[in-house]
Amino acid sequence: MSTSLCSQWHGDVSSTGCARVTLYQCMPRFVDKDTAFSSGLAYVTSDNKVIMQGDNTTTLPYGTNRSRRLARILVDRMSIFKYLFRQDSAWFEQDLGWWNMAMDIIEGVHDNEHNQVTWHTAPGCNLTATTNFTGTVVQTNGVDNLQCNALINSNAGCGITEWSRASYGPYFDSQGGGVFAMKWDSNGIAVWSFYRAAIPQDINEGLPDPSNWGEPVAELAPTSCNITQFFANHSIVFDITFCGDWAGNSYSTSGCPGTCEEVLMDPANFVNASWIINSLKVYKSATLSSSSSSGANTYRSWIPAYIAAIMIVVGSLSFL
Repeated sequence: MSTSLCSQWHGDVSSTGCARVTLYQCMPRFVDKDTAFSSGLAYVTSDNKVIMQGDNTTTLPYGTNRSRRLARILVDRMSIFKYLFRQDSAWFEQDLGWWNMAMDIIEGVHDNEHNQVTWHTAPGCNLTATTNFTGTVVQTNGVDNLQCNALINSNAGCGITEWSRASYGPYFDSQGGGVFAMKWDSNGIAVWSFYRAAIPQDINEGLPDPSNWGEPVAELAPTSCNITQFFANHSIVFDITFCGDWAGNSYSTSGCPGTCEEVLMDPANFVNASWIINSLKVYKSATLSSSSSSGANTYRSWIPAYIAAIMIVVGSLSFL
């Protein structure tokens, strides 16, 4: 199995061979690039880490959405299928419809310790619970959420919760963050995560090989979902949403003080609401050639279909 680097981003420097890239693109609900940088919502450190954070200095009146004072990083449409993404905290969204074609690779709310991987699709794509993955299928009232249909269950989608408490939240941060990787091809969409001390050597060497990583933490198999039908032309988005559907609706049972709307008013509550991104890399399958006494042999690796690789250190995400 072999992969080759297709695109990579470090700080404000990018090189790309398979995707159009707009690192800081203006979105309707978010500030534009100039505003983000001039107000300190986004910046690049001296060691090329990208910081993206919410406003933690402005006191807002009750009922104001602090999410409108956020930077949002968008890596533009991935138009080529059959790639591998290695990443750390990314959110994949398709631009063909409102929320009905999205993959959440890292997601959580409040002080959750376990990352949740979720797919949101049009009707007809379902999670196969018997697929080999180490996570646990998210349930509603004791029943597995196997339908990825974003138009039902308040857009809950079909989610899988990671087993490791080092996959999200304060403990993940204290370990120095880590790496999230996603393999996307016609055989399914699989996600792995590794906290800093457990990152595989092949990733550190820039030669990721999913066959060495064991079972994924989550996987959407083609058994009950036509991958090529439901997923295409995605963008990679880094986003923080304050008091969103999940966090807002679960705030009353979170053990946090007051209401979600009241918490949004005080900027001191968002000092740690940030992304710290080391790098983002996209790989594709590679063709290898070797020679022997009997002649030349050519080998084709079909492993990655979309591998997004992001090596990232993440600050606390209080409201996602």
